[in-house]
Amino acid sequence: MVRPAVRIQGRCAHDLTPRLRESEPASRTLASVIAKNVRPSGGFAGLVGVVGLGILAGVLVTTMITPALATTSVAAKSTIGVFENLPDFIQLGTQSQQNQFYANRDGQPVLIATTFKENRKEVKWDEVSPLLTQAVVAGEDRRFYQHGGVDVSSLARAVIGNLSSGSVQSGGSTLDMQLVKNILVNQAAAIADPAKRKIALDQAKGQKIDRKLKEMKLAIGLDKKYTKQEILLGYLNIVGMGSNTYGVESAAQQYFSVSAKDVTLPQAASLIAIVQQPNLQSLDDPKKYPANKLRRDQILDAMLSLKYIDQKQHDDAIATTIESYVKLSPPISGCRSATDAKLACDYVSKLITATTAAGALGLPPMVLALGATPAERKANFDQGGYKIYTSIDLNLQDAAQAALDVQAPANESRFQLGATANTVEVGTGRILVMAQNKAFDDAPEAAKDPTKTAVNFTSDYPYGGSTGFETGSTYKVFDLANWLQNGHGLNDLVDGRSPQNYLPSDFTAPCDPAQIGGPFKLKNDSGAGGNMTVKQALIGSVNNAFMRMATKQDLCSIRDTAASMGAHLATGKELKVNPNSILGNNPQAPLTMAGAAATIGGSGLHCDPIIVDKIVDPAGKELPGQTKTCSQPLTADVAAGVANAMVGSMTSGTSRLGNPNDKIPIGGKTGTSDVADHVWIMGTTTKIATAVWTGNIVGHQSLRKLSNPITKQNYASYARFNVFRAIMKLADTNPAYKGGAFGVPSATVLGGSSAIVPALAGQTPAQAKSLLESLQFVYVDGGPVPSALPVGRVASTDPATGTKTPTGASVTVYTSDGSLSTVMPNVIGMTRQAANAAITSSGFNPGNVTYTWVQATPGTTVCTVQDSTPAANATAAKSDPVTLTVVGAATADSNGHYDPAPGACPQ
Repeated sequence: MVRPAVRIQGRCAHDLTPRLRESEPASRTLASVIAKNVRPSGGFAGLVGVVGLGILAGVLVTTMITPALATTSVAAKSTIGVFENLPDFIQLGTQSQQNQFYANRDGQPVLIATTFKENRKEVKWDEVSPLLTQAVVAGEDRRFYQHGGVDVSSLARAVIGNLSSGSVQSGGSTLDMQLVKNILVNQAAAIADPAKRKIALDQAKGQKIDRKLKEMKLAIGLDKKYTKQEILLGYLNIVGMGSNTYGVESAAQQYFSVSAKDVTLPQAASLIAIVQQPNLQSLDDPKKYPANKLRRDQILDAMLSLKYIDQKQHDDAIATTIESYVKLSPPISGCRSATDAKLACDYVSKLITATTAAGALGLPPMVLALGATPAERKANFDQGGYKIYTSIDLNLQDAAQAALDVQAPANESRFQLGATANTVEVGTGRILVMAQNKAFDDAPEAAKDPTKTAVNFTSDYPYGGSTGFETGSTYKVFDLANWLQNGHGLNDLVDGRSPQNYLPSDFTAPCDPAQIGGPFKLKNDSGAGGNMTVKQALIGSVNNAFMRMATKQDLCSIRDTAASMGAHLATGKELKVNPNSILGNNPQAPLTMAGAAATIGGSGLHCDPIIVDKIVDPAGKELPGQTKTCSQPLTADVAAGVANAMVGSMTSGTSRLGNPNDKIPIGGKTGTSDVADHVWIMGTTTKIATAVWTGNIVGHQSLRKLSNPITKQNYASYARFNVFRAIMKLADTNPAYKGGAFGVPSATVLGGSSAIVPALAGQTPAQAKSLLESLQFVYVDGGPVPSALPVGRVASTDPATGTKTPTGASVTVYTSDGSLSTVMPNVIGMTRQAANAAITSSGFNPGNVTYTWVQATPGTTVCTVQDSTPAANATAAKSDPVTLTVVGAATADSNGHYDPAPGACPQ
C-alpha cells in the first residue's frame, strides 16, 4: 500500500451533536457544536460569555459561507449540510522528505546523495531551537496556547473583512488551521492520477467556503487529538519556506548553512517571516531582503510583547542586518549532485522504482517492499524519508574513477569515447564499483556537454539506457566452460590455423537452425595458429581454435551455459546463437560481464549483481535490501578448469598487461570486437571480479589507431589494462577482498577425451576410414601427395601417427601418387659397372648404392653381381638404399674381407 502522508477519519454529524428538530434554527445547533470546541480568550470572554460565544460562532460560520446570503435560511441550511458532512479529525503523518543514499568507506556508511520531491528534512522537538517555536507563535498565532484549534477573535475579524470584500479571506487561520491546510495540500499532491490530483489540489488551496469549514473542523479535531507541542512541531516541519523548500530544518540549512537547533534570534525571526509570503519574503535573493526584514522586525516586536525576549535581545536583533547572517547553501537534489558514485545512485533510484522485470532480471523483494504496484512504489519513494545503503566501496570506486579519468578522458574530441569499470564481490554479487568516464548528469542542459551523459553505460537498458556492447573474445570463457561441461579437456588439441573456411553443415543449433547462416572464412586476430591445446587457445585467444571447438559443440548449449552464468543482452532479450556468437557479438552490459567472471572466481557459483544492502523507512524500520540470488551453473571442477586457463591468460597471454603482479592468484580474459571499436578485459580472484570496457559510444572508430592524448599510449593496448590493474591492486590490499588459490582441475578436466592416431601408411583408404571411425575420429580425405608408396595407398595423416587427439576431431588422410617409387632392374650377372648404370637409369640415387664382396670360387667371374636388395623387379622408393652382392678376390685380406684389388672392378 501507498504510505499515506495523512489519514482523515470521519463520522456522521449525529456522532458530534444531537439531530436538529425541524423547528430549531440551524445556526443554533451549529453554534453549539463550535461552542464546545472553541475556547474564547482574553477580554472577549467577559464581553460575550460562553453562551454568547456559541451563538456568535454559529453566526460567524454562517456569514463565512457567503456575505450576500448571510441572513437567509438558505445560508444556514447550507452551513449545516457542509459542516455535518465533513470528516471529524485529521492525523499528523510523515510529510514528503529527502531520500538519502549511502555508500561505504572503510566499513562506515557515507552519505553520497539526497533526492527529494520536496526539500524537507523532518526533525524532532529537541532538534528545533526554542527561538523558532517562540517566533512562529508570536508571528502567526499569538493565542495558540489558549484556543482549541479555532480562534474566534481572529475569525471575527476575518468575517468583517469578508462582509466588506464579498469573498472568503485567509485571515483568522490559526497554526492548527494552517497545518491542516498544508496536510491537505500534501495529501492531494501525493495522488498518482494527474486529473484527481488537480481536483484535490484545487479543493485544498481554493477559496470556497467548504475548504474553510473543513480546515476549522479538522483543526478542532487536531487540537483534541494532539498536544500543542506536537501540533507546533508538525507545523514547523511542513510549512513552505520558499521555492521547493519545506520545514525549518531544510530552510535553516539552505539560507544559513546551519541546523534548525542552532539558529540565532534574528535568523529565527527571518525564517518565520518567510511563511507569510514565501515568494516575496524568502532569503534566496537579496532583492527580497527588505520585505523579509520588515516582517522579521514585526515578529521580533511580537516576541518582545509576549516576553519571549527582553529589550536588549530585541534591539540587538533589530540592528542585525540580514546580509550578516545569510549564508546560502542551495538545496542539492538528485543523483547528478551526488558527492560520489553518481551512477550507483541513479541505478538504485531506477531499480527501486522499476515498473517491470528486465529480461533475466526480475523485480527483487526490495522493490516490492516499497509497494505492490509501480504507482505505489513511485508514490512512496516520492514521499521520501528513506535511507538507502548501497554496497559501493568508495575506496575502490574512487580508484576506478581516477583511473578512468586519465585513461579515457571524457573530453576526447576525435570520437565519442566511452569507458566503464564494474567490480562485484564473489559469492554475493554485491556491486563494489560502478564507474564510467562520462560524468552522470540527467539535467536537460547537460545534453550539450560532451563530457556528461544521462546514460549509465555499465548497466542494462531499463536501469541506465544503454543497449550494451559487443564483448569480443571475453565470450570465450563461456565457450570454454561449455567445452569442459561436455567432457572435453584443457589439453585437447584443436586446429587453430588461419584462415579457415566453415560451412553451415559444420555447426549445430537445434534451438534456431536459421541463425547458423551461410559459409564464411575466419582469420585469427593474432599470428598464432596450428594445432594447440585448448588452454593455449584461450591464453592466446585464437579465434579459429574456438570456432573449430564450436563445430564439435551445440551452439544452443553454449548459449545456455553463458545464460546460466548471468549473460544476457543488455536489452533483456535472449542471446544469439549464430557461429560468430562464440566470438562475442552479443551486446552486453559491463556489469553483466563482471558478474559472469565472478562465477569462475566463486568455484562455479553465480550470484546476480545486487547493490542495495538495506533500506530504512521514514519510521526507522529496516526493510530488506536486495536478496542474494545465487545458483551453481558450473561444477567446481569445471570452474577450476576455466580458471586454470584464465590464470594462463593473465600470466603469459593476452591479459598479462592487466596483472597486478602482487602474488594474488588472478585469472583474466580480454576481448576485442571485429573492428576494434570495443575492447575489454574481465578478470577475477576468489574474492572479487572486475570488468572494464573501453569503446565507442556511437560510431566505429578503431581504438588501435588512436592514442590517449594524456598518457600517449594506444587506447586498445593500454587503457583497459591500466584501469583494471588500478582497481584490483588496491582491492588486494584489503583483507576482505584478498583472494586465495583457485581450485585444482581434475585429470578429466585437464585431459578430456582423446585417442592416439594409429599408423595407417600403406593401408587402403577404406581400411584407414574404418579404423579411424572406430576410434571416434572423423575421416577427411586429404587427396594424393608425392610418395614412394604404391599409388592410392595411405601415405601420411594429419595429425601424425602417434599423436594424442581429441575424440571427435578430424584426421586428414593423404594417399600416395606413386611419384617417388621405381622398379629395381635385374642386374644379376652384370658387371659392377653395368649394374650401376642400370640402377641409376631406373631412378635410384647412385650415392645410395653399397656393395657386399664375396669370395671368388671356381666357376664364378670376378666383378659380377650375384644378388641385389631390393630384389630384381621389386617396387621401391627412389630414395631407398640399394645393396649389390659382387664377386671379389679369391683370398681374404688381413681383415677377412674379399674386396678386389684397386682398379680390378671399375664402377
